[in-house]
Amino acid sequence: MCGIVGYVGEKQALQVVVEGLRRLEYRGYDSAGVAVVSQGLLDTRKKAGKLANLESLLGTDPLPASTIGIGHTRWATHGGPTDLNAHPHVSADGKVAVIHNGIIENFAELRAELALTGVTLSSETDTEVVAHLLAAVLPDAGMDLAEAMRRVCLRLAGAFTLVAVHADIPDVVVGARRNSPLVVGRGDGENFLASDVAAFIAHTRHAVELGQDQVVELTRDLINVTDFFGNAAEVTEYEVTWDAAAASKGGYETFMAKEIDEQPKAVSDTLIGRVNDEGVLHLDEMRLSENQLREIDKVVVIACGTAYHAGMVAKYALEHWTRVPCEVELASEFRYRDPVVGPRTLVVAISQSGETMDTLMAMRYAREQGARVLAICNTQGSTIPRESDAVLYTRAGPEVAVASTKAFLTQIVACYLVALYVAQVRGNKFGDEIAAVVRELAEMPRKIDLVLDTTEEMKALAQQLKDAPSVLFIGRHVGYPVALEGALKLKELAYMHAEGFAAGELKHGPIALLEEGVPVIVIVPSPGGRSLLHEKIVSNIQEVRARGARTIVIAEEGDDSVVPYADHLIRIPACPTLLQPLVATVPLQVFAAAMAEAKGHDVDQPRNLAKSVTVE
Repeated sequence: MCGIVGYVGEKQALQVVVEGLRRLEYRGYDSAGVAVVSQGLLDTRKKAGKLANLESLLGTDPLPASTIGIGHTRWATHGGPTDLNAHPHVSADGKVAVIHNGIIENFAELRAELALTGVTLSSETDTEVVAHLLAAVLPDAGMDLAEAMRRVCLRLAGAFTLVAVHADIPDVVVGARRNSPLVVGRGDGENFLASDVAAFIAHTRHAVELGQDQVVELTRDLINVTDFFGNAAEVTEYEVTWDAAAASKGGYETFMAKEIDEQPKAVSDTLIGRVNDEGVLHLDEMRLSENQLREIDKVVVIACGTAYHAGMVAKYALEHWTRVPCEVELASEFRYRDPVVGPRTLVVAISQSGETMDTLMAMRYAREQGARVLAICNTQGSTIPRESDAVLYTRAGPEVAVASTKAFLTQIVACYLVALYVAQVRGNKFGDEIAAVVRELAEMPRKIDLVLDTTEEMKALAQQLKDAPSVLFIGRHVGYPVALEGALKLKELAYMHAEGFAAGELKHGPIALLEEGVPVIVIVPSPGGRSLLHEKIVSNIQEVRARGARTIVIAEEGDDSVVPYADHLIRIPACPTLLQPLVATVPLQVFAAAMAEAKGHDVDQPRNLAKSVTVE
C-alpha cells in the first residue's frame, strides 16, 4: 500500500523523488523518507506523519546533490508510524538503503538469525532485515546489487516490493516484486521505479510491466529484468494514456471533488468503442472463446470494499439479462470457505488498482480450481489483468483520493457491459435489445452531469447533520448496494457510525436503532417498471418516519408519491431501475465529502486508510 519511487538519471534525484512521492502520498501517509547516494556516501532523511513533515525537515537539514535516489511514503503494518520505523532502512555498515511495500512473513525468523551474527535492528519493522541481509550477501555476490537482491528474495516469504541502493555501487537502483506492485518508467538518459505510474508521469509515459518474482536493475541507460534465479525475463512495454495534469487537482480544493466532477467523462470513456459497426458488443481483451462463455453455469464476482458494492449491482444485471446464477463474494473471505467453483464458473474480479491482494489471491485460488477469470480494472499492466483470462478496463483515469468515486461508477458500467456481452454470446438477448440498453447507458453521463449541477442541497444538509451520531441508509434492489456504498463513504471520510440496510430487513432488527431525529437516507427506485418495488420502499419510508427519523429521500424527478414522507427531497433524473445506481450514488458521495469537510477532516487522505490494499 506504500508509495515507492526510485530514480537514476541526470536530474537532481531528490526533486524527482519528492515530486513522485507527492503524487503517491494517497498510497500511504503515516511517514515518509528519502535516500540519495553522493560521492560514495549514503544519506537519508525520514519523518513520521505526512510528506509535508519530511519536506520541512529537508528544508532545515538538506541532502547533498545527487542523481540517484529512492523515496517512500508508508502505510504502517509492522511497527507504529514513527521516525524510527519510517523507510528507508539502512544496513549496519551504512551502505545499503531499502524501501519496501508489503509484508515479509518470515521476518521474525530472519531477525533472530541476524541477531546471532551480532546485528542489532533499530526499528520494529520487517523491512530492516532486508537491508542487513543485502549487506551480508553482497561480498559473495561480487558486489552486484541485483544478484544480492535475487539471493535475498529467495529467502523471503510473503508479498513484497523492494527497492535498494548502495553507497559503493553508484548509478544503480535495484527493485524486486512478488505479489506487490512495481513498474518501470523508461526515460531518455534516465529511468524510474515506482509503485504507480503517477510517480513518473511528469517525466515519461513509457512504462514497463514487471512480472511476478522478478528483479530489475536500473542505470541511466539500462533496464535489465531477470527472475529470482537470474534468468533473463521478457517484459511488456506500454504507453500511459493520461498525463500529469490528470493526476493534479486542476484548481479543485480536493482530489475527491475533482474526481466526483470527472464522473460523466469517466463513464463516457468507459463506454466508448464498445459496439462495432455491425452493432456487436465487444470487450477489451476477451481471451475467452464464445463457446467457453456458453458453457458457464455460474458467475462469481469477487471484490473488496467499494468494488464489492459494484459487484452487488452486477448480480442484478447479470441474472436479469443472462439468467445465469450469480454470487457476489468478499474476496477477503472467498478462498477460506472452500467455495464451489470449477471449469464452468466465470469469476469476475473487480479491482481499481489491479493489485488488491485479497482479490488477487482469491482469483488465483479460483484459477487453481479451473475457473475462468475476467478482470474489471482501471490500471493497465497491473497484476490482476495480467493473470486473468479476459480484461475490461474502466478508463476512469487516475483516482488519487482514497475514497473511491469515479472508479465505482465505471466499475458498475463495466459490469453492465460484461452482463450484456454474456447475454449476447449466449443468445439471451437480441441485438436490438442490447443496442437499446447501450443507448440508455450512453445517456447516463448527461444525467450524472444533471445531478452534479444540483448538489448544493446535499452540502447544506451535511452542515446541518455534522453532529449527528449516526446516519442510516436504506434501499431495495440495486438501491441496496447504493445504500451500502453511501454508508461506507461516510465511515471512510466522516469517521462516524453509518450503516446501509436492505429496506425490507428493517423490521427484522435494525428498526430498533431508530429514535427521534436519526437521519435515514432512502434510495427510492424508479416508480416505472417495478411498481411493487416502489410501493414497498414508500411503506418503509413511512415506517421510519413514524418512529421519529429524519428522512432524506433520493427519488426520481416526477415521483410525487414520496413527497408527503420526505423531510428532505433530493431529485435525480429518471432512468431504468437497473441503471439508477449511476445517478443515485453521486449525491451520497457529495454528502460524505461535505460531512468530512464540516468536521474538519482530510477528504483525500482519511485516517488509517490507503488507496490500494496490497497486503492481506
